[in-house]
Amino acid sequence: AAIVLIVGAGGGFKQMLVDSGVGNLIGHMAVQAQISPILLAWLVAAVIRVATGSATVATITGAGIVAPVVAMVPGVNRELLVLATGAGSLILSHVNDAGFWLVKQYFNMTVVETLKTWT
Repeated sequence: AAIVLIVGAGGGFKQMLVDSGVGNLIGHMAVQAQISPILLAWLVAAVIRVATGSATVATITGAGIVAPVVAMVPGVNRELLVLATGAGSLILSHVNDAGFWLVKQYFNMTVVETLKTWT
């Protein structure tokens, strides 16, 4: 049941950002700055992961934000875009991630030790 709530929250967060125009704004900025959509997908997912602590939310939201860019830039390899989004969503697990605390408790480590080894 918890995974359904996490996926639902991620989808809701993504839709809120898309409806507010953030996806289009990021898309236009990326096209003007000539940033690779693959790099952009990784960066957006990584920033959301660090901010929320959830890889699921980062993946769903990152994909929703980067989707308008794919429509603007021809010839984007969608498989690499998916891989970049997934890789960005797995970066930098820290204190706002449930997995961080699971590892800390399971291995009986301090917060500093967990930051050094898990993050």
